[in-house]
Amino acid sequence: MKLLYTLLFVLASALASFGQNLPERPNPPQMVNDFANLLTPQEQQQLETKLRAYNDSTSTQIAIVTVPTLDGYDISEYAFALGRKWGIGQKGKNNGLLILIKPRVGSEKGKVFIATGYGMEGAIPDARSNRLTDEVLIPAFRRNQYYQGLDEATTAIIQMAKGEYKADRKGAGKEVSPLSSVLVFIIIAIVFGIVAAASRARRNASSVYTSAGHHTSSLPWWLLLMGMGSSFGGGHRSSGGWSDFSGGGGFGGGSDFGGFGGGDFGGGGAGGDW
Repeated sequence: MKLLYTLLFVLASALASFGQNLPERPNPPQMVNDFANLLTPQEQQQLETKLRAYNDSTSTQIAIVTVPTLDGYDISEYAFALGRKWGIGQKGKNNGLLILIKPRVGSEKGKVFIATGYGMEGAIPDARSNRLTDEVLIPAFRRNQYYQGLDEATTAIIQMAKGEYKADRKGAGKEVSPLSSVLVFIIIAIVFGIVAAASRARRNASSVYTSAGHHTSSLPWWLLLMGMGSSFGGGHRSSGGWSDFSGGGGFGGGSDFGGFGGGDFGGGGAGGDW
């Protein structure tokens, strides 16, 4: 029993020491934290704007962190610990993802790892993370093209995770289900049908005809229904896609990103070295 307590104490001490070596949560909040100085200020800002816009649109948080050293720790352990410490992703959704990079220095290999929060493991399974590191990130990093690799990888991640989460709309009421909209439309059509039938009966009783012998009528009621139907259809929202976040003003600089939301990480992800 004494040996068990000793081992637990050593483990707790090691974990505490590990936590102290991790960088602190950025203040002010940033999606892209280049502690190893691998990106130019312009490149960092472009990635930051892109990932903030994605966070605003979906609530999913993709963080990029570069560090000059891992302090002797395995990169996967470092990534999971950092993701938990910073709380990348939303609490309860755990929809965060971290791309951690330690560059090559001298004879020491460069390393990269994609760590996924619990809520992202379905959209970005280990096999996809492994493919991204092997086919996108590492080839670019070998050429010292860090921005190009990260830009392409984050685009691929956004495409993979499309539709997984949607940002909560502040102040918005509950959306009307398609079935409810159909029922409302049917009821309105019935009411208009009754009104139109009654109007037609009155017109027939008055026996008003044109000189050509045809009955005059006002705007057909079914045209009114079509107009109302188009107004119902106007509320339909498309599912969106990557095109929603590219070009034009999609990546505006006015994001009110307030920081990470308290997400948690499991053991999902993959990485490699070069």
